[in-house]
Amino acid sequence: MLINYLHIFFMSMVPVIELRGSVVYSQYLGLPIVPSLIVCILGNLIPMPFVYLFERKLLIWGQDKKIIGGICSFLLNKGEAAGRKISEKASRRGLFLALMLFVGIPLPGTGAWTGTLAGSILDVGIKYTIAAVTLGVILAGIIMMSASALGFSLI
Repeated sequence: MLINYLHIFFMSMVPVIELRGSVVYSQYLGLPIVPSLIVCILGNLIPMPFVYLFERKLLIWGQDKKIIGGICSFLLNKGEAAGRKISEKASRRGLFLALMLFVGIPLPGTGAWTGTLAGSILDVGIKYTIAAVTLGVILAGIIMMSASALGFSLI
């Protein structure tokens, strides 16, 4: 059982899969809902300070590199687009809520990695960004856990 929790913990850290995929996988494995959700949330949040502090710099550095330039440009453009989208729809006071909802509504490309990168690009501040992303991850986790628990109970 511990190995299954480790799987979902590390799966939650992976960009693109993140909490959304690991929550569904936890229910596929038949793990209890509440401990699985907690493990997935923690796994998804651990990379966030590093993403905020280093991802933008790494992507800017890698843009002109031969092998990784394309993916770095794509990810940086995606983060900048997310940042513009969030800032256009929200005033400074509403930015927290907008960032939280951006991460919290489980749509493709709106996870904690993208939300944290967007917060970094918008120079929102690490504490502000991490708080908004944390609440968004919790919201997304609850939505995904509810949907996957319901879905697996119908099968």
